Amino acid sequence: MQDADHTTSLREDYAGEPVWRQALAGSQMLLVAFGALVLMPLLTGLDPSVALFTAGLGTLIFHIVTGGKVPVFLASSFAFIAPIMAAKNQFSIPEILGGLVAAGLLYILLSGAVRLRGTGFINRLLPPVVIGPVIMVIGLGLAPVAVNMATGHTGDGSVELVPYKPAIVIAMISLLVTIVVSVWAKGIFRLIPIMVGIIVGYLLTWLSGVFNVTPVIVDFSPIAEAAWFSMPAFQTPSFSWGAILFMIPVAIAPAIEHIGDVLAISNVTGKNFLKKPGLHRTLLGDGLATSSAAFLGGPPNTTYSEVTGAVMLTKNFNPRVMLWAAGVAIVLAFVGKFGAALQTIPVPVMGGILCLLFGSIAVVGLNSLIRNQVDLSQARNLVIVGVTLVFGIGGMAIFGVEGIALCGIVAILLNLVLPGSDTAWGERAHHEH
Repeated sequence: MQDADHTTSLREDYAGEPVWRQALAGSQMLLVAFGALVLMPLLTGLDPSVALFTAGLGTLIFHIVTGGKVPVFLASSFAFIAPIMAAKNQFSIPEILGGLVAAGLLYILLSGAVRLRGTGFINRLLPPVVIGPVIMVIGLGLAPVAVNMATGHTGDGSVELVPYKPAIVIAMISLLVTIVVSVWAKGIFRLIPIMVGIIVGYLLTWLSGVFNVTPVIVDFSPIAEAAWFSMPAFQTPSFSWGAILFMIPVAIAPAIEHIGDVLAISNVTGKNFLKKPGLHRTLLGDGLATSSAAFLGGPPNTTYSEVTGAVMLTKNFNPRVMLWAAGVAIVLAFVGKFGAALQTIPVPVMGGILCLLFGSIAVVGLNSLIRNQVDLSQARNLVIVGVTLVFGIGGMAIFGVEGIALCGIVAILLNLVLPGSDTAWGERAHHEH
């Protein structure tokens, strides 16, 4: 026990760490998060420079709320990709941003409920049998988008941007590189497979155009025309009940993911962040970060598991490192040429990588069912998972409610209405509760 206390005291003693080392470590943490951070806005039509700014701002807000105790970085949430893309068919971008502001407010309400009642009600309302299939729908619902982009089309498949043959070759090589790095790479490189896949795919696409192997796909003229210093394209939200009701249920899955991330960083650092600063404070920080990002036209924020992995690998538990990462992200947001370069990433490159990423999201949901030992031979569990998956993947709409929003509502209602003991949540979840 004394050894554990001694280790904790060492981790808390950051006063002697040089500033330059903190800054370098912070830049490394941003590098780990960078690929996913910018990919989300590029897919949803939001500005990646705004996403960089709001990721930095959101991280700063989170650390202020939590007292600078938790070494996490907040950035673009992949859970919102499918809902945002689906919402664009019904609502304007400002209305979608208004819905995302409301999603952040749900986090804030959850933080208040956790402070008043503890976490037990979350286990009852959102057990693994509810969260698992909803997360699976988020990933599987995006599968056509990944395939369309990998074959050179826009996400909805309506327009061909790159001929099929070069597009599929570029996409598959980008995917293969990402897989190889994520499975076989060592050290810090294993934490940045998305970044490596984008870089290799980008260079391959450019070189194939230079040597006339394929048509010229990469166009550097936007980079040349962009100014070095440029204001990000901030937007303000507008509010409509339709967009708000569409987005609020979507926040349920990333809220549960947030709890898992806080548990993960607690295990990595040897501290119980669920008690100090408390889950209510981390949820509050995440909610304020998401709402503030949407107010400026950025994507909703979430804690990044990739960065938690980097913390575990580097053994750097200093929360100030994340403040440096936030500062670097904010500075990069104002470099116009950098933002223009992000916009030139070829569609097939992103499509190839997304074949892995979107599948990974679905596997997270599946793993939630397996890890918590949910018995799918029970009729109630089979009904909840089966109906949720078919409604989500099939595109069911009931009175204007569809997609992830409908799945979340249906799964919660079925879980509350159908008879069954608490063990139906999953054996492991029941015992932990």
